[in-house]
Amino acid sequence: MRRPLIGLTAYAEHVKYGHHDLMAGVLPMTYVKAVHATGGRAVLITPDEPGVDVLESLDGVLFTGGGDVDPANYGAARHPATEPDKERDTAELMLMRAALDADLPTLGVCRGMQVMAVATGGSLHQHLPDLVGHERHRAATGTDPLAADASDYGRHDVVVEERSRAHGYFGRSLTVNSFHHQAVADPGEFVPVGWCPDDQVIEIIEHPGRTFALGVQWHPERTADLRCFAALAEAASRARTMAA
Repeated sequence: MRRPLIGLTAYAEHVKYGHHDLMAGVLPMTYVKAVHATGGRAVLITPDEPGVDVLESLDGVLFTGGGDVDPANYGAARHPATEPDKERDTAELMLMRAALDADLPTLGVCRGMQVMAVATGGSLHQHLPDLVGHERHRAATGTDPLAADASDYGRHDVVVEERSRAHGYFGRSLTVNSFHHQAVADPGEFVPVGWCPDDQVIEIIEHPGRTFALGVQWHPERTADLRCFAALAEAASRARTMAA
């Protein structure tokens, strides 16, 4: 039986390959491995020549982490610490809206969760240290030992709303790794269902009107806890079966 086909948003960056300096589609293999480990088949979606037709061949889509969303997309002035990725914004905001309109199973990780909020009319906190007074959502002592480059990552708990779908995936609480300086302020059409108990930063959102549209602020692809990827693969398999 064919695995559900999961599209993963990727970066476009200049890289050196041997003697060549070229533009390449780039994504950490941790995302790809997480999708494959939970039963999906990963394909990359690069931000060049953006178009929503790519979604027609997919059973699910994963919006990955990366640079900041341009605050112009939610009507705010740019903070000095904000480093937007405008090319990805153009492609991913369009893809997010189309995926939600089509009720395509959708998972957002870190930046991907923030794209979910902005694409549906929400907004972001551009620099968390200004809001919460610390940097613990990025580098901190006692980081997740299962994360790659663990010294760069923060570690904290997340408390999950008991009546949410996310509670069925994660239970009442979990400990996560994180590396972000922005966070969801207004979730748009999404509903916050998970928070960092220390500072109330939103860590999980879900869409009440879609079959599966989940956002997490941490980086599960860099840990052994792949429950959200398994949930995406299961939702994508169901969607494919129903469409057959």
